[in-house]
Amino acid sequence: MLLFTPGPTPVPESVRIAMAGETLHHRTPEFEAIFERTRTLLFELFGMDEILMLASSGTGAMEGAVINLAHSKLLSINSGKFGERFGKIALAHGIANVEIKHEWDTPATVEEVQAALQANPDIDAIAIQICESAGGLRHSAEAIAAAVKAHNPSIMVIADGITAVGVEKIDVSNIDCLISGSQKALMLPPGLALMGLSNAAIEKIGSGKGYYFNLATEIKNQRKNTTAWTAATTLIIGLESVLNRIKAEGGLDKLYADTARRAQATREALVAIGLSIYPTSPADSMTTIGDAQAKEIRSLLKKEFNSNVAGGQDHIKDSIFRINHMGLIAPYEAAWVINGVELALAKLGRRAYDGTANRVFNTVYFGL
Repeated sequence: MLLFTPGPTPVPESVRIAMAGETLHHRTPEFEAIFERTRTLLFELFGMDEILMLASSGTGAMEGAVINLAHSKLLSINSGKFGERFGKIALAHGIANVEIKHEWDTPATVEEVQAALQANPDIDAIAIQICESAGGLRHSAEAIAAAVKAHNPSIMVIADGITAVGVEKIDVSNIDCLISGSQKALMLPPGLALMGLSNAAIEKIGSGKGYYFNLATEIKNQRKNTTAWTAATTLIIGLESVLNRIKAEGGLDKLYADTARRAQATREALVAIGLSIYPTSPADSMTTIGDAQAKEIRSLLKKEFNSNVAGGQDHIKDSIFRINHMGLIAPYEAAWVINGVELALAKLGRRAYDGTANRVFNTVYFGL
């Protein structure tokens, strides 16, 4: 079965083998050396002033970011399930929250963020998805972050890059906290959250807040190549393997270029066979198709074409399907899934199969 869900993504065999080695105790020189090497590789990936690895899902990093960086009021951007989550985290901790809410195919604008800041001078942090994976939407997060800093440099910009880090190069010049997770573009099992922090964020964190997600405690320990609590040793071993493999296969720039080309080729191929892209501003991490028969297409892909793609959530559960582009994906696997979609449409009586999807994919991806 080809796993083409936008998280979890397939774990490469070389990484599975690396994680299958002997178990290391996390308070040993051997593991500290692995931790140090992995931190060095993560600084290259994130391009930020500090890096943290947390034994949690990405939601744990979201919570840690909110409680440590939003002291007065949070502005959250809600264009999907995960933007909604930032607001829920704030309210769970008694932090005031102002929300900009859109349908899940619609990105936030710089102008409405500026208006919210003008109306709420006590906002001290903003949380935004770079890619809102609930609908495959790409926010203009960097432009919004720049506008926030132009309004007030002390406002903390928290960016959820869980489905963006490892997908594309992110301009972090106005971002104070960039979050990622292991099971997306980093091709690992779930359970490891990652955070990049600016020096301004470190200063605001100060002595930190919370207990398990007290980021000051983690900063102090991780600078010594250890963790405050039990480290996710096996996942960190796998992470070093993943990052070294990316380097060996051409580096981050090649990974970003391949992902962007695969995303563009997929979108053009599916539009060519009469399907519609759901978000108005699609992210390169996935292609999201809006279709009244999305559930039926997904079922045929799984049962007859050995391909597992994701549906939606909540009110769009059965009206979209999402095809992953994150990670090191062989072009022939992506082509197989796209061909399966065209065959599924034929089985549903939507159009006669003629190979259009693969011809367009090959033209765009390979320049044929």
